[in-house]
Amino acid sequence: MLEKICVPRPGPGRPRSRPDGLAADKAYSNGPCRRYLRRRNIRHTIPEKSDSQAARRRKGSRGGRPPGFDEERYKKRNTVERAINKLKQARAVATRYDKRRYVYLGTATVAALVIWLRT
Repeated sequence: MLEKICVPRPGPGRPRSRPDGLAADKAYSNGPCRRYLRRRNIRHTIPEKSDSQAARRRKGSRGGRPPGFDEERYKKRNTVERAINKLKQARAVATRYDKRRYVYLGTATVAALVIWLRT
């Protein structure tokens, strides 16, 4: 999914393919995900799973140091997560019955407009 990112530039030039940062949940805390982000120089905020912490501590000095984690940045992720959950209240958005991308985009846009108009 990260390969498809296009971050538009404010002025002329083609869009960037690398975001400034990424906030993800514990499901993405595995080694290959972290290595991929490190290789592409993408700052990430991903909490470490408790079993991974325990395994690292058991290994002692061979376990390496814990990955960096910014709690304040991770708290901001909650706002995005709640917005996505509101969008998923629309059944067509949650189940994605639409086969074509542009139709699904229209469905998601209408759902976002309904949310916006209700607030």
